[in-house]
Amino acid sequence: MYIGVIICAMLIDTHCHLDFERFDEDRDAIVARAAEAGITRIIVPALQLENCTAVLRLTEQYEGVYAAVGIHPNSSAAWEDGWINQIRAFAQHEKVVAIGEIGLDYHWDESPKTVQHRALRMQLDLAAELDLPVILHNRESSADIVELLQQSPARKGVMHSFSASWQTAVSVLEMGFYLGFTGPVTFKKADELRAIVARVPADRLLLETDAPFLTPHPYRGKRNEPAYVAYIADRVAAVRGVTVAELATQTTANAERLFGIG
Repeated sequence: MYIGVIICAMLIDTHCHLDFERFDEDRDAIVARAAEAGITRIIVPALQLENCTAVLRLTEQYEGVYAAVGIHPNSSAAWEDGWINQIRAFAQHEKVVAIGEIGLDYHWDESPKTVQHRALRMQLDLAAELDLPVILHNRESSADIVELLQQSPARKGVMHSFSASWQTAVSVLEMGFYLGFTGPVTFKKADELRAIVARVPADRLLLETDAPFLTPHPYRGKRNEPAYVAYIADRVAAVRGVTVAELATQTTANAERLFGIG
């Protein structure tokens, strides 16, 4: 199997929705395949209050699984300020390593922008209070999310599944954030994205699948899974002119440093 060629390179999938129903029938096998492919740890972010408990349960079921808790912008329409106390309580779990997935999304008309902004501000404040990194979602909202981050005391985290401009990359890198890259970096027409991947400082680069979404080539169109972070690593290493082993060592160290899972 292709992923077997880098089985000796230890990797971390820093973003996977392992709690989703699409994994219910074979979740144990998925976790096993990830381990066989050299993926030693998986971070599972919540999207809403209702699935925080499910995400935390996975961390108790699987040794190498960690969690983030928070409200995704597309789940924030009914935001109540009292929710922050529930997120704070969830974050006390010993395997919670971040507040997320939080951010802004202007592509889908799921939540008013003003509500998204308030939810993001409050969750950024909570992350700063708890000294936890944030996992940031940004879709067609780069200018506003950069502005909100600049106003926030939160100064560590990752802009997940990065797909914005190099200017946006520079803005968040200057604030101390990391950039996470997913399956699209392997797509045939993703030259602009690969150009950004080539320029990101080595110590700010993370790998993630966003499974079950954004499946890399050669499985594009099928369900994604953590083992496929190996394909992303292979392409990113080629773009940056390093070996997969070198990239794995660097990105694993980056994830351990950011999320405190060394």
